[in-house]
Amino acid sequence: MTADATGDGRGGRRHRSVPAWALGPVGLAGLMAVVELVPRTGLVRERFLPPFSTMVSALADEAGTGGFWRALLETLRGWAIGLVIATVAGVVLGILIGGLPGVRAAMTSTIEFLRPIPSVALIPLAVLLYGTAMRSTLLLVVYASFWQVLVQVLYGVRDVDPVARETARSYRFRPLTQVRTVIWPTALPYAMTGFRLGAAVALILEITGELVIGSPGLGKRIAVAQSSDAVPTMYALVIVVGLIGVVVNVGVRAVERRVLRWHPSVRREVVS
Repeated sequence: MTADATGDGRGGRRHRSVPAWALGPVGLAGLMAVVELVPRTGLVRERFLPPFSTMVSALADEAGTGGFWRALLETLRGWAIGLVIATVAGVVLGILIGGLPGVRAAMTSTIEFLRPIPSVALIPLAVLLYGTAMRSTLLLVVYASFWQVLVQVLYGVRDVDPVARETARSYRFRPLTQVRTVIWPTALPYAMTGFRLGAAVALILEITGELVIGSPGLGKRIAVAQSSDAVPTMYALVIVVGLIGVVVNVGVRAVERRVLRWHPSVRREVVS
């Protein structure tokens, strides 16, 4: 008895699932189709939502100008500088505060008071200090991203095995040796989680600062396009910001897998 050509050997029809990597492009293509059809069918006026093809045309025009590329570089520079400062400060202070129980107890209330303050609430202070220069937006980026890293590192230091910590002390390891051999291997996955969260928050605050404060970058260019009623250009720049967010997320996850390739969670992900 031969199996049916279209079956699985039991007369059933073989079902082929869509590959997981194809679901993202399919969803994106569906979104583009909706944005293209909604204004053309009259559901939304093109003045408020132009067709997707019009946005792409406006994006091509923007890409041909030097101002667009300068704004893009300003945005990426502010995002990268702010993220690096926040990550270094968060890791160093997280290890110092978390490694000293007395300091941690003294700082807990201060951290819980400062952390919920929205970064946008600091915009008047930033403008007062630095005007519309890049440093105003940088202040917002660093403040918002810093807490993402600090809190995760504090969790990581708290998760250190007490037996390993006491063993290091009994062998009279120097403080830096304890950090390198005992604390850091445990806190590193937490720090990478904070870095990933901080990268997304840094991009959000970078664009927000440019929009509201008017510091150089894509956010300022979006605000100018909106005020001059260049709606397709405004949406085109918003698309660019979205693409930057996707690239940042993919890049940070790649760095995380690279740095934590020894960690069991990453090894299981690679194997699967």
